Amino acid sequence: MKRVVTGNYAAAYGAKVCKPDVVAAYPITPQTFIVEHISEFVNDGEMDTQFVRMDSEHSAMSACVSASATGVRTFTATASQGLALMHEILFIASAQRLPVVMPVVNRTVAGPIGIWVEYNDTMPQRDTGWLQVYVEDNQEVLDMTIQAFKIAEDHDVLLPMMVNLDAFILSHTVEPVDLIEQEEVDRFLPPYDPIANLLPETPMAVGTFSPPEYIQEVRYQTDVAMRKAEAVIERVNREFAEQFGRDYHGMLEEYRTDDADVILVTLGTVTSTARAVVDRMREAGKKVGIVKLRFFRPYPLEQIREIASRVDAIGFYDRSVSYGVGGPSYIEGRHALYGYTIPVMNFLAGIGGRDVMSEDVELMFDMLLKAAKEGKAEKDIVWIGTRGVNP
Repeated sequence: MKRVVTGNYAAAYGAKVCKPDVVAAYPITPQTFIVEHISEFVNDGEMDTQFVRMDSEHSAMSACVSASATGVRTFTATASQGLALMHEILFIASAQRLPVVMPVVNRTVAGPIGIWVEYNDTMPQRDTGWLQVYVEDNQEVLDMTIQAFKIAEDHDVLLPMMVNLDAFILSHTVEPVDLIEQEEVDRFLPPYDPIANLLPETPMAVGTFSPPEYIQEVRYQTDVAMRKAEAVIERVNREFAEQFGRDYHGMLEEYRTDDADVILVTLGTVTSTARAVVDRMREAGKKVGIVKLRFFRPYPLEQIREIASRVDAIGFYDRSVSYGVGGPSYIEGRHALYGYTIPVMNFLAGIGGRDVMSEDVELMFDMLLKAAKEGKAEKDIVWIGTRGVNP
């Protein structure tokens, strides 16, 4: 069933067909329409869920933790400062191994106040124990919301998951989306099968005060689950591709990398622009390619290493910055490539919602090609399209 819908509608529809028992939410621009659409589904009798309107994002995540602990499928959504307000409770969801699914509409974090896309809201949450996937278009918003439940609820994982979509570029922009029928999703996604849950007839203590003798083991178990998630992600991707015909290639997707001299690693909607730039530069005889980094947690460390072993230079695009160090994607990439001698560059662009144009991406590739030819980069970290800064 093809319909032209926004990314927010795609996320809400994905939640509907996954049949969560509890949706606890609080509105925040530009996410608000996700939970508004869900409230309409519930009001119209299209969705059988307990929709709980909370008084803050902190409360919304607290309600999701409580609901999930009782063994029911749970969903919420947020953005920007709302995610920051949830920060305290994000750790609880992962430590208690509660597979809450939450689309996050990536938006500028104040200050200054802005409502447009950047990743400085989700990237600071990368160490909370949540799985994180960054999507490119509205079809992927829907498909990854569905896949997220199957990944998060797998008994080898049992971790919460964020599905990250760019503010306004996806959330409020319409695209044709194949809205998967309910019976097809039912075939793909089994009912949630919790290992342990809070019930009156089987009382237990969950998330209680713990001395140092136990907390380190909890952190270790969460780390093991995050590492196991990579295999589950790849398997779920294959199962989804077999049933629905759309293959997202698991942890990352390569585009024209087989014979590339240089590669740019992208996240989110910039990937679409980069594909067109790659095609145009290939026609001009320049051997460039891209890697669409889909999952930031878990991070595809070995895959990045293997790709980098085939090229003369590699760049990492970031829509957020870790001040004084570079972008988070670059930081992870440099870590993965420790010991490699090829130039590794960081391109910071589109922060605060600024448009990333084709010429910006072409500049990134030209700088990578120059670094590859000379065996080193003039600058490791480059701010693209920044007033007063010469790249």
